[in-house]
Amino acid sequence: MDEDALSRILKAAGDTTRRQILTLLVQENALRVTALAAHFDMSLNAVSKHIKVLEEAGLVTRRTLGREHFITAELEPLRLTESWFAQLKSIWELRLAALEKALVSKDEDDE
Repeated sequence: MDEDALSRILKAAGDTTRRQILTLLVQENALRVTALAAHFDMSLNAVSKHIKVLEEAGLVTRRTLGREHFITAELEPLRLTESWFAQLKSIWELRLAALEKALVSKDEDDE
């Protein structure tokens, strides 16, 4: 597992504004940076900084046509987080199964 990529993705997705940007992009497909910025009560420069973090994490791509920049969501990198969460889930499932086994064994010993 690429720990650096996972860290970049989690950092990028850890911010409310960046999650909102991703949600808009998934809903709308591709949007101009100015159209994205219109959804937020912040400067175009601030929205651009959020987009840059998303780009560095591989969660969005930028396509330039003339002077316009179009941003598109890239959801493939999220598979890395899905894999990590699946590993965590399996660890907890094993721990819970062991706890259940220990509790059942204790109940049987008490009878």
